[in-house]
Amino acid sequence: MDYGTAGTALATGLLFGFVLEQAGFGSPCKLTAQFRLTDWSVFKVMFSAIIVAAIGILLLQVNNTFGAQGFYVAEMYLWGTVLGAVLIGAGFAIGGYCPGTSVVGFGSGRIDGLVFMLGMVIGVWAFAGVYDSDFIQAAVTGAQVSARTVPELLGVSPWLVVAAMLLVLAGGFFAGRALEQRSHGVYTAEDITEGRDPGESDELGRDLGREASAARRTDAD
Repeated sequence: MDYGTAGTALATGLLFGFVLEQAGFGSPCKLTAQFRLTDWSVFKVMFSAIIVAAIGILLLQVNNTFGAQGFYVAEMYLWGTVLGAVLIGAGFAIGGYCPGTSVVGFGSGRIDGLVFMLGMVIGVWAFAGVYDSDFIQAAVTGAQVSARTVPELLGVSPWLVVAAMLLVLAGGFFAGRALEQRSHGVYTAEDITEGRDPGESDELGRDLGREASAARRTDAD
């Protein structure tokens, strides 16, 4: 056993889990709020991470860090990708977790995180059992696309795709901020731990302030 590799993997996993928890992604409130377009933290964090990874990979390719063989990119199957995207999107919206955040949620003591993890494992086991069937093979491997990357598909420079992604990120930040302000802002750590929606504490404070002012006026009269 390569203890160096195992230790690096463990440390990376712990750091990743810590960052997810600190970002509030250990709570299903964050992910479901993204689907309601009221809290854009998931988009901001994950899309930023995707762009950073894309730029890092391109820079490593420039220096030929991966060697002559490059690195493996899986084949593109259109219907399998569409079906998988629909199913995992539905799982996100219903369960409020993705595979990684469910582990973080369970680690922070959430029972629903454990339930999601068990459902995920059972789903993977069930899918593996029927993977070789004709129906699944037709659905998963149908409509293979020869290009394996977006630049190959469009016939453009990878840097042009990254530039387009940066524009999408900027637009997402702008639209997200506007929608968050309309819906009383993002979930804070206090909102999540106390089980309230964003802005409820401010509204409660204003209500208490109005009640206190009314009481003072009554006493003065």
